[in-house]
Amino acid sequence: MKRVFFLAFCLALAIAQTALGADIKDSESATHGSDSSTYRIVDTYVFPGFKVIQFTLPVLSVYSYLLMSDGEALLVDPVRDVSFYLETAKKEGARIKGAYLTHSHADFVAGHTEITKALNLPIYQSHKSGAKYPIVAMDEKSKVKIGQATLKFMDTPGHTPDGQCCAVYSDDDPDKPKLLFTGDVLFVGSVGRPDLMEGTVPAAWLASAMYDSWTDKLSKLPDSVMIFPAHGAGSLCGAHLSDEPKSTIGQEKASNPYLKAKGRGEFVALVLQGLPEAPQYFQHNARMNREGPPPVDWAAPMPAEIKASADLTEPDKYYLVDVRDAKDYAEGHIPNSVNIAVRGRLENWVGTMVPWGAQMVLVGDAGLLQEARHRLHRVGYRGDLMTLDSWTQAKLPLKQGSPVSPRDLHALMQKGQAPLVVDVRLPAEWMALRIGTVLNLPLSHLAELSAKLDPEQPVVLVCNSAYRSSMATGILERKGIKKARNLEGGSQAWMDAGLPVYEGEKPPEAGLVPSKAVPRGSPSDKQESQAAESPKAKRTLKPKVPAEGC
Repeated sequence: MKRVFFLAFCLALAIAQTALGADIKDSESATHGSDSSTYRIVDTYVFPGFKVIQFTLPVLSVYSYLLMSDGEALLVDPVRDVSFYLETAKKEGARIKGAYLTHSHADFVAGHTEITKALNLPIYQSHKSGAKYPIVAMDEKSKVKIGQATLKFMDTPGHTPDGQCCAVYSDDDPDKPKLLFTGDVLFVGSVGRPDLMEGTVPAAWLASAMYDSWTDKLSKLPDSVMIFPAHGAGSLCGAHLSDEPKSTIGQEKASNPYLKAKGRGEFVALVLQGLPEAPQYFQHNARMNREGPPPVDWAAPMPAEIKASADLTEPDKYYLVDVRDAKDYAEGHIPNSVNIAVRGRLENWVGTMVPWGAQMVLVGDAGLLQEARHRLHRVGYRGDLMTLDSWTQAKLPLKQGSPVSPRDLHALMQKGQAPLVVDVRLPAEWMALRIGTVLNLPLSHLAELSAKLDPEQPVVLVCNSAYRSSMATGILERKGIKKARNLEGGSQAWMDAGLPVYEGEKPPEAGLVPSKAVPRGSPSDKQESQAAESPKAKRTLKPKVPAEGC
């Protein structure tokens, strides 16, 4: 009996460890796979007379679409590097007739001018877009014909004033739409955030307009209409997006918490509360998209490296981004450089941490620099290049990090000899799960919050997977903190070592909430940095952690 009880206890503990391991995954660490920065085809959906190919770019949590019928195609919400769409259309034997933008995107540079350059196509967009480039303006009387498919448009302000949805009908049933491209107005399980207009339009006004868009228009569509949004889980264009790539109007009526609000006031309150902070680059990308992004010569050879000079280490003049992994960065990096590794959400984090217009220099080996340069065009960033070899050949100094292992840090904690531990995750992440009594200074504000720290006092930085905490060591180095160390492997490695963590019951409204130390061991998924985000992670986490996509 004792043996049976013991085995049952071990099984329960293993299940608990697995669940907790899933809980600490964030969208940053979930997009470290080698293919997260490349386009994928999610699925192909066949309707009477036409079909839709859904694309995703996981590192930006973006969905794009190719609607095809009788050898014709329409490209919907493309990202700036459009070659994959062109290759797919060619394989399908379809001729792209135009590109449609559901609204003026803010989180990436759209591919409308790129597709126009490549194929000399029209750009279909809302008559309210304010575009500074030639468009075919679409209103609620407009129609576009693609083979046997007819597209009709609905003005649906809410996320932006020019938000628009596009309903697709087939010739076999011209009165009943089969699907709806919803852009950033309606997501699976969520709605678009209304606070990205930089004060030009009140967020509450847009949220109220979104209530009308749903109540007066979208909710009137048949429940069977499939919805295809422009983003999925991890996007900062809304809160708590589902990882499901599609849904139906009926499913959203039944399950979308925002659409269950009792009246306009409650809807506006729900939409405005708990929004994750938007990266500073959003406003600049939105402006680029309205003005028409300049085309990129994607085949251009790599530019010559910038000359190695000690001046590059001056934070007031340059912002050096080291795109190697945390381990390589710790072994030796240019002083005052910040580690934003290619293997993660490079685009979002550069757009969050590097001020727009800064004199940026990318540091790494030639292959990483080529990839980083290509990907940063997606968010409108450009910079000079330098290999670490050029720096060392100029006999300029490197700075070494000294990551601390989870067991060594835990031992210091037990002896009362641990340095200050700073958790750089979001407050909700920190409250949900942490490795002890640690200070929370979120990474996106670490530069200014570093004023709280003593430049001479040692600090250990921690996040989920060491991606953000490695970045944080460089941020503090730039601010004059001399003894910043990274927790090797982050809290994932801490748990893998079987060390205790503290679980909070809910985010605090005022002060700290009681916590309890819970011994946890290694979760079953030990490939966090390479794995796709677990679909169950966001559903099981209590409290819900906002997506740390950027």
